Amino acid sequence: MSAERSRGPIATRLVTAMLRPFWRMRRGMTLGAQGVVIDASDRVLLVRHSYRPGWWFPGGGVEWGETLDEALARELEEEVGVTPTGAPVLHGMYSNGTNFPGDHIAVFLIREWTRREGYRQRGEIAEAEMFAAGDVPATTDPGTRKRLAEIFGKAPLGPKW
Repeated sequence: MSAERSRGPIATRLVTAMLRPFWRMRRGMTLGAQGVVIDASDRVLLVRHSYRPGWWFPGGGVEWGETLDEALARELEEEVGVTPTGAPVLHGMYSNGTNFPGDHIAVFLIREWTRREGYRQRGEIAEAEMFAAGDVPATTDPGTRKRLAEIFGKAPLGPKW
């Protein structure tokens, strides 16, 4: 496991924090797509963003005119250079009221994929690394931990992130 690095430029975090309420007022509901990229050894790909703490599945928001599958494919390619080579499987839909009560996340399992070795989006993604499901960093987002427990058979599916 790599050492935790700084969370990114202070200015980026401040601008994001200042603009988030404006973005939320413009949208009644937000929808995101995250991919649980799993390798043959059942390790998962997690990312650490430059603008928020913790480790997360790669993914992001669904844009106007995009399907969930299109948004997932775009975000995986942009953030970590992953291209699904098989059909992603919907694991679940989750209400994520932690930051915004109208936020929802679609989580997909991706077991067939290729990756541009060592790629990560500079600026947004501070780190990207494969972890055994039971050996993720202590700073992994609690919702991400819940999804891992669901996927690897230690917890029932729940509706909340």
